Parts: sequence; C-alpha cells; structure tokens
Amino acid sequence: MTTEDVAAATVPVTGETTLRRRELLPLWQVLHGRFSSGRPVTRVRLGPLDEPQREALADLLGLDRMPDARPFVALARLEEAVTELSGRTVREVVAALVGPLGDRAGERRRQEDDRAGLWAWLAGHETVRAQPALADWAASCRASGLAGGSAARTRALLTDALTVLAALPGQAEPLPVFAARVLDGHAHALDDGAPLSTLVLRALATLYDTASPQSAAERRALWSRAGVADDELSSTVLLGGLRPLGDGLLARVARLCAEAGQAASLTLAHVRRPGALTLPATAASLVVHVVENPSILALALRRFGSDCPPLVCVSGWPAYLNGVPGGGTLARRSGFR
Repeated sequence: MTTEDVAAATVPVTGETTLRRRELLPLWQVLHGRFSSGRPVTRVRLGPLDEPQREALADLLGLDRMPDARPFVALARLEEAVTELSGRTVREVVAALVGPLGDRAGERRRQEDDRAGLWAWLAGHETVRAQPALADWAASCRASGLAGGSAARTRALLTDALTVLAALPGQAEPLPVFAARVLDGHAHALDDGAPLSTLVLRALATLYDTASPQSAAERRALWSRAGVADDELSSTVLLGGLRPLGDGLLARVARLCAEAGQAASLTLAHVRRPGALTLPATAASLVVHVVENPSILALALRRFGSDCPPLVCVSGWPAYLNGVPGGGTLARRSGFR
C-alpha cells in the first residue's frame, strides 16, 4: 500500500493525523497480516525500523525512550493508545488504513469441511454403494486430491463421472453419441485425455479388476467392454454356429463362417445395417449360448467345427451387466442370462 493510499483512507476521529503518519504504516501492515490469520494476537514484532519509524512508535505509545529497531508491541498497550486517540479499536483502524481483514484460519476450516463433505458424499453415493468395487475407486479419488484445488469443481466432475457409470453399459453407440446422451449434449466430455474420461476409465478398470489403461488402444478396448464404441468398427461381437436366414450381409457372413466352422466377427456397423435377416423356423426352440471369454468360443469351434451349437461371445459384457445399476435391465432386453 502506498503512502497516498494511506492518506486517502478515512478515520474520521480525533487523532487521525497521528495514526496516519507514514512512519506507522509498517505497524498497521504487520497487524493486518496477523489479524487476517484468524488466530489470537497478543503482540507483534516489527522491524527493522528506521529512526523516524521508531520515533513515531514512541510517540504513539507514549514511551519515554526510543524502542529497539525490532521491537515487540503488546496489543493491549496499543489498544489503549489507539482508543485514546480515535475512540476506535485497533482492528477498526487497521481495516480503515490498510483494508478489510481476512480470516485465513476460518477459510481453512471451511475448506476442510468442504473436503470432508465431498468425500463422505462420494463414499455414500448410490452408484458407489451399489458396486462395492467402486469403494476402492472412491478412495483413489480422495487420495488424488481436489481437481484444481476446488471441492466444488471436484464434486461437479465426480457427479458427471457417476452419471456416466450409472448409464453403463452403453448401447454399442459411438463414444461422442453416448456422451451427448448422458451428459446433456456435451459430446466431447469423454474425449480421450479429458479429465472426465480419465476418471471414468479408472472406475471401469476398478470394476473389471484390471490395470488402468495406458495406451489409446487400451482405452478404446475398455470403453468397448463397457458397451461404448469409439466408432462403428471398434465394438465387435463374435458368433459361432449361428445360421440366420436372409441375403443380408450379416446373415451371409454368419452362415458362411458357421458352415466353415469358423467364428464370425461382427462390428457395430454390421448390427446396425444387417440387411435382410430372419431366424430359422425352429427359432422358438433355438438355444443360443452367450459366453464372456473368446477362448470358450475357440474351444467349442475346435471341438465341434461346423456342428458347433449357436454361441455368442460378448467379451466381458455379462460380468459388467450384472455389476452396474441398470445393467440388469439391458441384460433382460438383450436376452442375456
């Protein structure tokens, strides 16, 4: 604060000329910092003071000799002198001459309360409670600290992450489409490298009991496992022994592979645009087995060849469907058991 700023301050009481002396400015500035700490103050240490500053302090306190260059000033003694001169407290004079007082200790307490409330909210959230494995994810979020040092910003980010997790598994839709659907039109919120994307992928890795993805390919694979495709070619399903009727691309690919005793790898594009496709007349009694691990499908094809019973390998979806709120509904609609 400049001398001009001090001169502009208003302390409309008797003795203001003494209190405004520029030589006393170090005293008011030190007191401002101590008062703003939020901790009790009984005395302050000044200095080093030059001779005019020491004289001004001696005049203010009514000392009979010059104080040291680095003196201690008792607040009680200062209060007596300031009250006698101005009729105000030291705090009021400091606020008028230097600026409003803060409360750093109180602010720290509020921040601590905000952090404690944030982590309690996360641990007790219905999506976390519904998935015991997510307790580890919540603990890792707490260990990572606040996003940008802000509890409010962190809560907003975690709220979006929990919204995404509650909406999984996806409907085999592209990642931007899924993001726009569940996050109020924010199609790029889950773009690779975005904070929200990283947070959700850490949760998925925890749910699947796998290491956090490190490469772009691993991140795409994890999204695909959760039913979200980067594009129409990233999400695939394997078929074996399934012979749908019709002359559409999907039907022909599935039949040719079944007759050759090979697995058919269908992309999201195949499923979205299957062409002419019907089930055999015996479809009512047809049993299609759904497996998670591709090695099961490979073993069945190796053993049965072209006589392999109808198998669908979804590479992890059944385990996830049973473990995420809302997953059971999609499982029933899809016929998964």
